[in-house]
Amino acid sequence: MAENASVLWFDDVRRTNVADVGGKNASLGELTGTLGEAGIKVPPGFATTSWAYWAFIDANGLRDTIAALLADLAAHKLTLAEAGAAIRRAILHGEWPPAIAEAICAAYRQLGERVGETSPGVAVRSSATAEDLPDASFAGQQETYLNVSGEQALLVACRRCYASLFTNRAISYREAKGFDQTKVALSIGVQRMVRSDLAGAGVMFSIDTETGFDKLVVISAAWGLGESVVQGTVDPDEYEVFKPLLGEAGLAPIIGKKVGEKQFKVIYANDSRAPTRNVPTSKAERAAFVLTDDEILTLSRWACAIERHYGQPMDIEWAKDGVTGELMIVQARPETVQSRREASAIKTYRLVHAGTRLLTGVAVGEAIAAGTVCVIDNPRRAEHFVDGSILVTRTTDPDWVPLMRRASAIITDHGGRTSHAAIVSRELGLPAIVGAGTATHVLHDEQEITVCCAQGSDGFVYEGHAEFTVENIDFASLPTTRTQVMLNLANPAAALRWWRLPADGVGLARMEFVISNHIKIHPMALVNYDTLTDGDAKRTIDELTSGYEDKTAYFVERLARGLARIAAAHHPHPVIVRMSDFKTNEYANLIGGAAFESKEENPMLGFRGASRYDSPRYRDGFALECRAIERLRREFGFTNVVVMIPFCRSPQEADRVLAVMAQHGLARGHDGLQVYVMCEIPSNVILAEAFAARFDGFSIGSNDLTQLTLGVDRDSAELSALFDEEDDAVKWMIAHVIEAAHRCGVKVGLCGQAPSDRPQFAAFLVECGIDSVSVTPDSFVAVKRRIAHAEAAKQD
Repeated sequence: MAENASVLWFDDVRRTNVADVGGKNASLGELTGTLGEAGIKVPPGFATTSWAYWAFIDANGLRDTIAALLADLAAHKLTLAEAGAAIRRAILHGEWPPAIAEAICAAYRQLGERVGETSPGVAVRSSATAEDLPDASFAGQQETYLNVSGEQALLVACRRCYASLFTNRAISYREAKGFDQTKVALSIGVQRMVRSDLAGAGVMFSIDTETGFDKLVVISAAWGLGESVVQGTVDPDEYEVFKPLLGEAGLAPIIGKKVGEKQFKVIYANDSRAPTRNVPTSKAERAAFVLTDDEILTLSRWACAIERHYGQPMDIEWAKDGVTGELMIVQARPETVQSRREASAIKTYRLVHAGTRLLTGVAVGEAIAAGTVCVIDNPRRAEHFVDGSILVTRTTDPDWVPLMRRASAIITDHGGRTSHAAIVSRELGLPAIVGAGTATHVLHDEQEITVCCAQGSDGFVYEGHAEFTVENIDFASLPTTRTQVMLNLANPAAALRWWRLPADGVGLARMEFVISNHIKIHPMALVNYDTLTDGDAKRTIDELTSGYEDKTAYFVERLARGLARIAAAHHPHPVIVRMSDFKTNEYANLIGGAAFESKEENPMLGFRGASRYDSPRYRDGFALECRAIERLRREFGFTNVVVMIPFCRSPQEADRVLAVMAQHGLARGHDGLQVYVMCEIPSNVILAEAFAARFDGFSIGSNDLTQLTLGVDRDSAELSALFDEEDDAVKWMIAHVIEAAHRCGVKVGLCGQAPSDRPQFAAFLVECGIDSVSVTPDSFVAVKRRIAHAEAAKQD
């Protein structure tokens, strides 16, 4: 930096200039000067320097004033609020040194010439010289002023930025992080406003902020200026993009798209005292996605490029100009929570028993906390908060941070995964549920509740103190095994929780869970929507499929994206997706399903699995399942997905199913597609060689195989003592199919609970030479160790 320079253009600044222009402005300069060739666009602007800040402070004789007030705070002669207010008041009464004021105004005029405007609207952002470091985010500690226009208004905004260096929250934060309050300076970034008031804006992370999954870009978006997303005052759209497949031609790996309520937006106001204002969004805006798929992919590519350049996960703010249609990056800083988490060990929480579910929202973190509610509507009422309570409020902003530090968990009515409450909760290591809607109305002071963030991306509030367990898992201590140990997964919302487990893939992904929980509608009700006579079902379908002209597209998209989250969590390892295996009574419970399902005396042995797929009663529904799998592999790029056919009674039935799949773009062997079959019927064992000629692998379903081998209803309480997967007859079936499969060069695995519950059963499978076992995530570590022990014993 040139000595005594008051202003530096972003073009001339790099990230090595943190001492001169703070972390935020140094990052903007880095982006401007080095990533333009990658197509990343940053609005032009300039930064005042730390030298200019100290010149302002010294010209007004404020060093001693600030030091004295901070000393009184440390000696408890003043409260935080009193000391902060006194320092800010002193700065706001300060006068600009003429040379510095002229330098700022001259740069502003030059910026106007660059963008072709006489008095351009600018964003005026604070950038402390100690902020945005890898171990401290300083997110929202200082102020930002938007839509500032004119030289005098700019100077006023700059002085207010200086004063914001000493907000209560900023003083408290620096004290907690161990920074010397008297040595932190402030730079001001002056950047041309992006007209996102006419379009949209938001935040994105190059890492999943809840689980630390580093192969995801997570984008939040709302209409209008981005402050509503950053501050968490609206529930934004959320998009998830899988990074490893982002660069491959023809792929669009958007594995998550959720439309947010986006109740209002921040736009320009024709008032110099309040240059922005909140207005309600229209019904059409609330129902529509802010970004197109192409825009989502463009932003994701930029996030990856920025991450590569910085060599670490990043927290990025973006905006779309409603006049030009251009996307812009307006800030980028290191992500400071998940990227610093210990990767070789995790603490897992498991809910055992809970009371009535009271609320649902977005889960932040993966922990569970039980405690007493304390509802606070304003941070100025902090004296009413009881330390260690669960803080419940409408929303938070940086003024809440000192209070949030005292909480054991946080619940807010509004906000998404990138809201202020979510970001700060992660940094503080607190479980939080944001966007719970009515928390401040449903919950009351001194109420005993449990906050659970351990069940996936949705967080739940339960009545009373729930029973839960906590386990520390060190992956470095796990042994290696010849037998693959895979996972049974069903819930897309929880899939990313387990990405750190060193599993060999997913041995069973249950499609029916996605259908029943994320789609909820019977596929044939969507196919035959126009002729539905159930008025209630039709109204519910209209609500769920709002925005879809083709009702069947709702089913295909929801199913494809739900399965994509499971496939992404363990890519490139195989993920075996079982096609739907509802029984008729279960299908009938789906919305609109009663009209398409007959009543059976014994649904367990009835119209289920493969028998449905070529039947006129379900053929069109199976076509939708195939379309979802085809989209999952072709459009998203998850060629690691293996298809599995359940309850296939005969080789002839297998031929019919494989032919139907081929008609819908899922020909076995095409583009590497493997098709497995469940081994759960005695005929699968007896005719193992015939099935092996048609499929690439077997997966033993031990529950059904035991039921049908022993003639025991697996759901019968009276016969429970006879249901035994270690019965000699069942073990003969398993040993025989493993031998026959290997003789035919086909893989065979087992998906069931028995290896988790019974060490001797795991040893039996290893003795038979099984290729893989697939277990629930919470039993993975125990089974892995059990398998390793059995393999060692076999060698001995």
